[in-house]
Formats: sequence, structure tokens, C-alpha cells
Amino acid sequence: MTDWDAVVVGAGPNGLVAANLLIDAGWSVLVLEAQATPGGAVRSDREVDPSFVHDTMSAFHPLAAASPVIRGLGLEQHGLRWRHAPAVLGHFQPEVGEWALLHRDREVTAALLEKTTPGDGESWAALCAWWDTLGESLIGALLTPFPPVRYGLGVAGRLPRAGGLDAVRTLVLPASDLAREHFGGEAARLLLAGSACHSDIPMDAPGSGLMAILMSMLGQTVGWPTPEGGAGRLTDALVRRFEAAGGSVRCSAEVTGIEVESGRASGVRLGDGERIASRAVLADVAAPRLYGELVRPEDLPTRTRRRMRNFQLDPATLKVDWALSGPVPWAVTPPHQPGTVHVADSVSELVESSAQIQAGAVPARPFLLAGQMTTADPSRSPAGTESAWAYTHMPQQVRRDAGEAGITGGWGHDDCERLADRVQARMERLAPGFGSLVRARRVLGPHQLEARNANLIGGAIGGGTAQLQQQLVFRPVPGTGRAGTPVRGLFLASAAAHPGGGVHGAAGSNAARAALGAARLGRLRPRRARRS
Repeated sequence: MTDWDAVVVGAGPNGLVAANLLIDAGWSVLVLEAQATPGGAVRSDREVDPSFVHDTMSAFHPLAAASPVIRGLGLEQHGLRWRHAPAVLGHFQPEVGEWALLHRDREVTAALLEKTTPGDGESWAALCAWWDTLGESLIGALLTPFPPVRYGLGVAGRLPRAGGLDAVRTLVLPASDLAREHFGGEAARLLLAGSACHSDIPMDAPGSGLMAILMSMLGQTVGWPTPEGGAGRLTDALVRRFEAAGGSVRCSAEVTGIEVESGRASGVRLGDGERIASRAVLADVAAPRLYGELVRPEDLPTRTRRRMRNFQLDPATLKVDWALSGPVPWAVTPPHQPGTVHVADSVSELVESSAQIQAGAVPARPFLLAGQMTTADPSRSPAGTESAWAYTHMPQQVRRDAGEAGITGGWGHDDCERLADRVQARMERLAPGFGSLVRARRVLGPHQLEARNANLIGGAIGGGTAQLQQQLVFRPVPGTGRAGTPVRGLFLASAAAHPGGGVHGAAGSNAARAALGAARLGRLRPRRARRS
């Protein structure tokens, strides 16, 4: 039996980042992927319409563009090319018939906000300057193993210039309070509050303000880019780089068990019974699957099994893809066409929608994250058309439908189509005639998303809630916060580990670093045979 230095379970971005870093260190590495193609939640296809490219899950990747890990891989040398829409983010306000726009040029953003509400442009420029002081160190602290000693010291050293305790307070403010305290007009408040909704932290809870600042300020520094040709091109570049260095990726190879001998991972077992030995196993796998299925209960400490009972998923997701025969017919044409569009009438509606999800209700007026992919990357569909999508969140356990469609939460065909109709009606309200342009539509509900990527349990796209009780040393369970697991030689490399969801590769990088550190300390099985 060939003995690999490392087997990586799952060819999502975290798994592929980990594999690349280990191969760079001279290890022999095998990546095993259950699906027929690599990518996890970073894939694209032509299923909706053969002439259109649609990203099946993630689409815009500001965290990837900002991530020191992904930037350090030099993926542009392996075919990756980033594309940007004219504007990063748009939020149409139907009551006043105006757009709130976040442009990559911060001066343009500030000028647009100033025109809407005098003083808000200056406040936006001040927020950008504040981010210039703290941002680089803060991103480094968020994307490195906990505790982030180096970058944490960097943040501490810059805090006095950023306002000291006032800066700390800003970082922990709920998004709703942050928006209200810093801006007088609804446009700027919507840009911040909508950006906070990229995670499942309630709008009135600490932590949501940090997400609002992070996402909006990334829009002012690296933008919210998308890979030319589809999100799958990011995966392609990761695979090409890995294989060029001698790594191996096997698809349609589902791992059904992790072999443990004397408390130490010794390899994996596939669905067909094949066993593959390795010194280390890195699992780009959802925590409930790793600790509830792949590792036998008897190979885990009682406290881990007990704590995993309290593991919280993030909300479910439903995504609608459209092939449109023309551009989105917005009721008012934005001065700069955005790649991403947030749909909510007001900040108060965002708060209401978030609260309904927390209470187990399918929102009557759901917040939508929408994308105009051809606007950002003309290669996605024929000239004069638009490859578009929108997704929304729902409770994992539905208690009621706050709307009138009678959605039950079983997420069969009828539930999914009813919610998709609600989503499309929201688009139609802002863009009259939208429905008449739809030449094809695809609805991916929670079950369809999980079937395409087993990590998306119940349609949860974040690897577990991003709320504070399950972050840092509490992720995935209290007492962790790093990639190591109770099984020696087994490392958690998925979004279920710190720092959580997003296409940034940090969880994979942290797992690779942990495996390399364990090898230096002699905590892995000794090498036997090396792959030639």
C-alpha cells in the first residue's frame, strides 16, 4: 500500500489551499473528492442554459482577493484572472427612486453619498481612512490561527491612531447601531447594514458591525471580484498549481471513514472499501460530518461528542439562477452598474428579516443577495443578455411562514418554487419586466445544495453560525479554535474551523501549518514508503 504523507478529504478551496501548501513543503499529497468535479462551493456550470455560465454557489470573492494565503499562491500564473463590475455593490431604494452605490473608487462612493445626504460623504471618507490604519492588521488577525499574536500586536499598535477605545467600540457595535451612529442618510446605512447580512449574525448583535465594516471596506480596497469565466476558474487554478507540483486529485472518491489506530489517524476508507494510508489526514469536511460520521464515536473523547450536540448551523439557503434575454430592467438605471445587488427596502426591514429567521419564520420580505455576472464578466453570457442570480436565507427549522405562501420548511419542490417565486417577485418590483426576460430558471434549495456539496448541511453555506458563541476558541466547539482535533494526525480544514466561512483559504492554511508543525515535533506517524 502506498503511504502518502497527507490525504486531504474534500477538494473545496480550503482543502486545495491546504494541499498546495503541503506539496510546497515537499510532502506527497492526495486529495479525495466525493463529487465528480473539484471545487466544493466554488464551481460553475452551464446547466441553466448552455449559452450561460452560472456559479452554482459562491460568485464574488473579496476575501480571496484580500487573503494573504491565496495571494501568496500566485494563481494568476495558473490561469486565474479577476474581473470587476463597474460598481461593487448597489442597493436600490424604491421609495425615493435612488441607488446607494459602493464604487471601487472611494472618492466616487463618497461623492454619491454626499449628494444623497450632506455630510455622509465626509463620514464615508473618514471610515475609509480609519480602515487604512487598521485594515491590513485586522484581516491578518482574522485569517490566521487563534490567538493571532503577530497581527494582534499590529492591531494593538495601531489602535491609538485609529481612536483607541472608540475604535474598539466601533468594532464591537451591532451593524444597526454602527450605521445609525456614523451616517445620517439611509443610503450609507444600507451599504453597511446589507454588507453585514453576508453572515448570519443578527443585525442588532455584537459582531455584525465588524462584518459590515469588513465587507464594505474590502469593496474600497480590493473590490468584490469574480474569476473570469466562472467561479470554477479559481478552483481550476488551485488544481493546476497543485498537480503541476506533483500532487494528485481523485474525484468520485467518497471518503466514508477515517482510520484511527491507538488514537492516531492512519488513513481513510472509501465507499468501495479501499483503504489509503497516510501520516496525516486533513478534513475539509463539515464538523457534524467529521465528528458524527467519518470518525467513529469510540475514537472521540466523551466531551467532544457532548459538545458537538450544541453545534449550531447557520441558516438554510435557497438560490435562484436566471438566464435573462436582456439586462436587468431596473426601474431606475444606476449611475454605475453594480455586480452585487442587495434587496431590502430599508435598514429596519433588514432587521425585521433577520429577526424572523432567528425566530424560525420564513421572511415575508426576504433580504436578497443578487448578482449580475455578465455585468462583471462579459464572458458569462451572449452580448446583450445577463447571467443573474439571487439567494436568500431561511431558518434551519421552520416554525411558520411569515408570508402567505404556506411554506412548510420541508423544502420539497413546492416549498422551493414558492420561495423562488417570492424572490423573483422582489426582483420584479425593483425591475419591472424582469420576469418577461427569463429564458431559463434554476432553483437550488437546501437539499439540492447539500447534494452538490455535503458540507452545506441543510443549505448552510457558512460552515456553522458566525455568531460569537461559535467563533474563535469556540469554533467548532469550546476549547478548540485551531485546526487540531482530539485525534492525533487529524486536522479540521473546513469552514467549521476558525476563522469560519468565506473563500479565503485560511482554514486550509491553518490546517496545513498545524500538520507541518506536528511533523516537526514528531507527532505524526513515521514515514514508510514515499510516492515516486
